[in-house]
Amino acid sequence: MPTRDRLPLLQLVPNLVTILGMCAGLSAIRFTFDGRFELAAALIILAAVMDGFDGMLARKLNAASSFGAELDSFADFVSFGVAPGILVFGYALAGPFAGVGWIFVLIFAVCACLRLARFNISRATPEGAPMRHFVGVPAPAGAMLGLLPVFLGLSGLVDPSRAPVLVALYLAGVGLLMVSRLPTPSLKAVRIARENAIWLLIAMSGFVGFLFVRTWLTLVIADLIYLGVLLALALRHRRSVSAR
Repeated sequence: MPTRDRLPLLQLVPNLVTILGMCAGLSAIRFTFDGRFELAAALIILAAVMDGFDGMLARKLNAASSFGAELDSFADFVSFGVAPGILVFGYALAGPFAGVGWIFVLIFAVCACLRLARFNISRATPEGAPMRHFVGVPAPAGAMLGLLPVFLGLSGLVDPSRAPVLVALYLAGVGLLMVSRLPTPSLKAVRIARENAIWLLIAMSGFVGFLFVRTWLTLVIADLIYLGVLLALALRHRRSVSAR
């Protein structure tokens, strides 16, 4: 009898991490329905962390595959397109504005889907070299930006449910950033001087510490910093286009 091909268990680890991230996103939807918004937001953040690990594991274990890439995109759509939209809707839009607010949630989710579809066909430049930057805001970053109203509410700074129109417009704006042609930074292309590496490690330690002490406020600040970076990149991109 012919010997069946056997797949090493380590080859499945990246896909298992992807599925765990998707389960976190799906669970975030469930806890949103239960009104446990803090847990729902934490699960989406967990899904984003797992999304960063699955690709790295696939490369380190030499387990990258077309199946894994497609699975990752489906999981990202659930965790970073559907789950954040439903969480923002349940937290800030499920009121008198719910009907119209849902339209903006759909816009956000569709933009996330389009962003992921575009990424699937442009993982590398035509020459085959790795991309030095993303085109548009990546889906995980878009999810974190989309959750800014939730972070603001959970931090006690503002009550986003008092301004549902602004929340809905903001959510749609984040969706448009995901499908925009704006060049956004990729961590793979970031290079720092060797002597500055220690300061980056110290800064990251401080960031993690603040996450444990003042989680939601730290995430608000991180979102605002990222928005500032996007604004600076947009202005520079506009100047470079005008100069041509």
